Amino acid sequence: MKRLTAFACGCILSLGLPLGVLPASAQSAVLEAGTLTCNVAGGGSFIVGSTKRLNCDFAGTGGQRDRYVGEISKIGLDLGVTGGGVIVWTVLAASNDLQSGALSGSYSGVGAEAAVGVGGGAKVLVGGSNQTISLQPLSLKGGSGLNVSLAVETMTLRAVR
Repeated sequence: MKRLTAFACGCILSLGLPLGVLPASAQSAVLEAGTLTCNVAGGGSFIVGSTKRLNCDFAGTGGQRDRYVGEISKIGLDLGVTGGGVIVWTVLAASNDLQSGALSGSYSGVGAEAAVGVGGGAKVLVGGSNQTISLQPLSLKGGSGLNVSLAVETMTLRAVR
């Protein structure tokens, strides 16, 4: 397990990605706006990619609560079968007072995961409102199954009213 998690994190770091991957327009003032917790549906993956459903809860630093649904897709090496999991990100933005539904939109980045039984991984995703929201550069995913993945990832979120 430790070797697999280290492998996944090493894959991300070996890509040469800096920890601060926010676009230049968003780097001037980055504040912690809250935490996004997503339950990820389990399923199989097909050598070149996969798509899984998400149900997410945002807890803002000022007490704001929002619900989101969406999906996360991978294109690249993605092979295996996984059970459901949970991904938790710190949400970084130009303001820590986000409007309701502000996380709606598309995010993209790179991810790596590995699992034999219980696994882990790392992701780098940037997007949302005018590409100004970053989901904490290295987030861990708790999940189970038999899987290895090194892929470009896209995530779409829609606010649930």
